[in-house]
Amino acid sequence: MGWIGRALMPRLVDAACGIGAIAAQRRKVVPLAAGVVVEIGIGTGRNLPFYDGDRVRRLIGVNPPDHLTRIAEKRAPEAPFGIDILLESAEAMSLETGTADSVVVTYTLCSIPRVEAALEDIRRVLKPGGRLLLAEHGRSPRPGVARWQDRLTPAWKLVAGGCHLNRDVKALVEAAGFGFEHIERFALERVPETLGHHTVGIARRR
Repeated sequence: MGWIGRALMPRLVDAACGIGAIAAQRRKVVPLAAGVVVEIGIGTGRNLPFYDGDRVRRLIGVNPPDHLTRIAEKRAPEAPFGIDILLESAEAMSLETGTADSVVVTYTLCSIPRVEAALEDIRRVLKPGGRLLLAEHGRSPRPGVARWQDRLTPAWKLVAGGCHLNRDVKALVEAAGFGFEHIERFALERVPETLGHHTVGIARRR
């Protein structure tokens, strides 16, 4: 990636992640985070305005070194709690076991290469009874749509930073040892379901 790409890409990603329909899904789960919070894929910090400063004691953002966090670092001083950003993969975090009261994951599970490993490590860093708060897009339960997602994903990954359209978020989370206490699964309005099928919910480690 050249200098122009490094300068432009974070701003394009930030703009795409800030559209109203996506912000509405973030708003459903991010304010529920409490205590020591680990955010997987903090990116440009789009979730920061949605955290409840009276509930969060400390925020640890985990993100690969992809230039996005430069924007998050500029937004961090506005937050009413301390923020640390770790430039590392969610597949093998350096955080101690049982660090987090809450883990927040929004629009990130689609692009982690070894998503099963990341979910296992998320479970590890959560305290017993800790909550996973997520808003993700992924595989539709409608067979016809799911078949199109399977067909489109190989090409889509190449142009969308490794994003998979066809990951079954609910199944992946449950297979990693979580149980949902609340879940919504729906197609986002005015968005093709191949891109916009959502899973939004709260899960606890079993």
